[in-house]
Amino acid sequence: MRVLLTGAAGRLGQTVLPALRTRHDVRAVDLLSGPGVDEQADLTTTDTCLRLFDGVQAVVHLAANPDPEADWEALLPANVLASHAVAQAAKDCGIDRLVLASSLQAMSGYPDERQVRVEDPPRPANLYGATKAWVEALGSWVAATSSTTVVLLRIGNFSPSVPDPAVATPRDVAAWLSPGDAVRMVLAAVDGRVASGQAAIINGVSANQWRKADLGDAERRLGYHAEDDAFAG
Repeated sequence: MRVLLTGAAGRLGQTVLPALRTRHDVRAVDLLSGPGVDEQADLTTTDTCLRLFDGVQAVVHLAANPDPEADWEALLPANVLASHAVAQAAKDCGIDRLVLASSLQAMSGYPDERQVRVEDPPRPANLYGATKAWVEALGSWVAATSSTTVVLLRIGNFSPSVPDPAVATPRDVAAWLSPGDAVRMVLAAVDGRVASGQAAIINGVSANQWRKADLGDAERRLGYHAEDDAFAG
């Protein structure tokens, strides 16, 4: 399958790109250059996305400003305008599968002790989380108005190493997503079975003994089986 990966120069993009390329014909795009990036492109216009999506069956849209403390001006281009352009172009092109990077920050308004589930509505506690709630709304719109299958990734605390409990909050540890599980998550999002025209959500956390988000639905619907545990060591 021909897959377009955006945000390919970012931390998550660089982590999942090699694994995606073992299974699919991947074209890697980012605003910045980086190892394995095929083209630098600004995704804030639908015309650019339409050109990039030509001949593509699946789009994995990871490009974003990842700063949870960013202001509106910093978030607007990548998180709002580019997300809309990607969604619109996917809908117009009839892309088979659209994978959109949301975030557990879209659920950050829930109490720390509450485990969030895929059926819980977004409740952001910061502007970054609000832009990710917008991404989820775009995904629902595409799924409801086209034959495109949409998978939304509510990405947790993605980090190469387990957060240090001495400095990290319990919430950050419970929301940890390891590199290995990030790869398993994205592969499940691209290859898992979802009915045409439907939207599915993967809570992107590892198999932490206590986890901020439930994984049952992602396991049943998409075959995402997390393996790493922030509390194991």
